[in-house]
Amino acid sequence: MEQHIKTRLTVPFAIALLTCLGHPFLLSQSAVNRMTCGKCLSAESRVAQTDAPQQIVSFSEQHQGTNIEAAVTGQNSDFKYYDRLISSRSVQPTRYMIVVTGGELLSGIYADGHTYFITRTLRPLGLQCVGSMIVDDKPADIKEALRYATDKAALVIVTGGLGPTDDDITREVLSEFTGIALKESAEVLQDMARRFGVLPAQLRPNLRRQTQVPTQGTYFKNLNGTAVGLVFEPNETVIVALPGPPRELQAMVSDELVPYMSRRFGVQLPRCSLTLRFVGIGQSQIDQVLRDHVPLASDPVSSTGQAITVSSQFEGSRVDFTFSLPNDTQQDKARLQELKDKITEHLGEYIYAEGEISLEEHVLKLLEARGATLVLAEVGSGGSLAAALSNAEGASRVLAGAYIAPTMEQLRRLLHVRDEHWSGRTSRSQRIEQLATAAADATCPAARRTGSQWAVAVGEVWRDESRPSKKGRDESGAGYVDVAFKLPGGRLESQQIRFRGTGELASSGISTQLLDQLRRRLK
Repeated sequence: MEQHIKTRLTVPFAIALLTCLGHPFLLSQSAVNRMTCGKCLSAESRVAQTDAPQQIVSFSEQHQGTNIEAAVTGQNSDFKYYDRLISSRSVQPTRYMIVVTGGELLSGIYADGHTYFITRTLRPLGLQCVGSMIVDDKPADIKEALRYATDKAALVIVTGGLGPTDDDITREVLSEFTGIALKESAEVLQDMARRFGVLPAQLRPNLRRQTQVPTQGTYFKNLNGTAVGLVFEPNETVIVALPGPPRELQAMVSDELVPYMSRRFGVQLPRCSLTLRFVGIGQSQIDQVLRDHVPLASDPVSSTGQAITVSSQFEGSRVDFTFSLPNDTQQDKARLQELKDKITEHLGEYIYAEGEISLEEHVLKLLEARGATLVLAEVGSGGSLAAALSNAEGASRVLAGAYIAPTMEQLRRLLHVRDEHWSGRTSRSQRIEQLATAAADATCPAARRTGSQWAVAVGEVWRDESRPSKKGRDESGAGYVDVAFKLPGGRLESQQIRFRGTGELASSGISTQLLDQLRRRLK
């Protein structure tokens, strides 16, 4: 294997890289995009310790700028990664790094979703991500990234570049870097021939190239594409190459990589776990409540003496906390149930689901249980609420319609609100209530008669005129929208929603707050 470079790098290529003393991190997609556009980025991590052996590492991205700051109690943040390991003895998790290849990522055409999925999948196994980077599809760039990554971790996961085109060079670059030759696999060749319904000799050369696997290592089957995953096993570091398409990569991680990690590194998935999903509260607030009222660090470890893993991943005001145990005994289940009861006692109003149910799915289920339908009228949220709900299970049964326009004036014309009705309402709240009523009336008269119709209307983004501002936000970086909820029976409720950020970030934040408000009204 090539010699490792020094820890201090001067990279001649565009690279999105954050490592900080070997601690794990996650980076939001918008941060990756900004980094690849050449803006300055800084990082800081802090390790908070208590009397019990545990590790807390957290990062938060301030979306208004380009700084990444440590997340501490009392600070607001839009995206963080947090993990904590509690054990009765010292635990040394397997460290790994991710190298994402693709010039299209550096150009801002696509965002990196691989880092999020891989870290979320591998963390419960006890694996520790110590860095992720994006590099161009160039041999020199990939090799430099590999030199850095192999110096930091025992496992390196490379994504992309395994396809049949000329710029899919990951296979050859890894062979050169590790000194491990490639050979054609008879099994992979036969599988590919069957896939295309031809004899092996009839396969095109560019497809046949994908049947080459390392002579020292193994490969992962790909049931969703032609590119098998590759495992290079030099003496010290394992390098795994995964295909770039998310549908192929995600299935391969779950079905092939995880079992391999169990065999190679002795890791295992937790057999007993609890995931609680929160909305409307920040991670630091949740963590403080856990410290004050649910003293995890003082809890006894499981009956086998294995470690308890507590992890959280979140974006905006949606937070997931997962509590995992490696075994599945009745004692373990009882401990998690007791834990859930304690957390619900103090944070129950913020918990919207247990497991994998999304906030959108939860709201739709609440509406469907009432036999209700929902209609939307959006301006300031740009249709983000309609888009989020439309992609969730149950939308076709509950979502009655959506009206989206760039201004309230255009929205009221779309809803056929008459001039005399509009001009008589001078305040923002009065007008947004009028739009909510009009949307409900226009969409489903039958539901209106039965009292099952719900409606949400979102007004234009506005700012506090009394404070200096830029682009519709006051100097604190906040913007505002007026929102109206039309409830069954004709009752109207309106309020103002405050948000931070611009563009998709702002729309997503507004959408999450609207769903939370709906959830609370439907409880």
